[in-house]
Amino acid sequence: MREMGKKVPGPKEIPFIGNLLEVGSKPHEFFKTCVEKYGPVVRVRIEKDRDTYLLSRPQDIQYVLKNSQRLFAKGYHRDRILSMVLGNGLVTSEGDFWLRQRRLSQPAFHKHRIEKYADTMTQYTMRMLKDWEDGQMLDLHKEIMRCTMEIVAKTLFDMDLQEPEHQGANQVGEALDQVFHEYVNQYTSITRMLLERLPFSIPSPGNKRLKESIRQLDHVIYEIIEHRKKENRDRGDLLSMLIAVQDDEGKGMTPTQLRDEVMTLFLAGHETTANVLSWTFYLLAQHPDAEKKVVTELENVLQGRLPTLSDIPHLSFTQAVINESMRLYPPVWFISREPIEDIWIDEYCLPAGSEVAMSQWVMHRHPDYFTKADSFIPERWSREFEKSLPSYVYFPFGAGPRVCIGNNFAMMEATLLLTSIMQMFRIELDHQHSVVPEPSITLRPKNGICVRIEKRSNL
Repeated sequence: MREMGKKVPGPKEIPFIGNLLEVGSKPHEFFKTCVEKYGPVVRVRIEKDRDTYLLSRPQDIQYVLKNSQRLFAKGYHRDRILSMVLGNGLVTSEGDFWLRQRRLSQPAFHKHRIEKYADTMTQYTMRMLKDWEDGQMLDLHKEIMRCTMEIVAKTLFDMDLQEPEHQGANQVGEALDQVFHEYVNQYTSITRMLLERLPFSIPSPGNKRLKESIRQLDHVIYEIIEHRKKENRDRGDLLSMLIAVQDDEGKGMTPTQLRDEVMTLFLAGHETTANVLSWTFYLLAQHPDAEKKVVTELENVLQGRLPTLSDIPHLSFTQAVINESMRLYPPVWFISREPIEDIWIDEYCLPAGSEVAMSQWVMHRHPDYFTKADSFIPERWSREFEKSLPSYVYFPFGAGPRVCIGNNFAMMEATLLLTSIMQMFRIELDHQHSVVPEPSITLRPKNGICVRIEKRSNL
């Protein structure tokens, strides 16, 4: 009987600080270096009271993610910021409660329902582009973030954020920005390791900003839910579906459950898609040959008209570009689980309560599975390549039972927005502006992406 496993390899720790100095502001790069140096199972110390074990073999990742309900918890009760923002929504909830919420939410993401939102996505993109001018300099990430927020507000709440009565809801975007920045500040700080982070009751500047941001988010979301429940009609949006749905016992979601699911969908519904698109344009601007191929495909398939849902299957190279962009800059760069009991990975015993981590950034750039792994090569995404790629190597939306419920929504939105914008404008990077990945809850460009836009000559 195995009682003790071999010592898991990993970088040397500094007393009381662990590996936090090495992690710094670039944990994604630190994890990648650890895998290259120490192998498929690596032990690192990021938190004061437990170890993190980073896995980088697809079979081990599959074992963890497929058994997430039985042997592993998500463990987000330890993540106080994410828990405060998302509550007990689909991303953070556990066990039977999560299963109930997933079953209640699933019909809202049925293929036929989300397909109805395709026209809204295209229309709102064109509304954004009407304000763009030839030769204009702008922050592309900020523009796309605003557009995807307007789209998710319409599809989730049936609200047009440009209408005067809904201007207050724009506070949501500003509040979420503050949450993301505070998340990075608090989870890559030496203070966090030494003091186990200050309690929220202590009025530090960061805690004050965070609590005020979450207060703003709650105020807007609860106000919308209360209004819509009184209205008592189906507007054809996702919130109508969530309010109306009932389980086998005839019970629906409580206001708190609705708040948590709405907050989760609002965050995931605009943040991840905006990041995918921003990184895609960033990569295309550096690879004119790939950009030319996309434009040629759009000319052949669309012939100057706006894209529709039925066009997506015919845009194979455009889809390959998005896949490659999510490979290099995955919308979520890192996921983790917490073993409910001691588990064995080969000769290593990973104890209950530890953190078992899997990084999309690491796996998507792994040289064992991707030739020229750090290079942007959309052509690699042939059907033969996809069939040959082992499961659980490429998982931009997660995998297993807890795969992202909105992945089809996000892919449809990314494709329609990308094609709509590229038909009308060419994007040129401002090389005076440094683009830096910020590995927060998602992987976003830290200081935005400054570009010069140029109208295409055929318009």
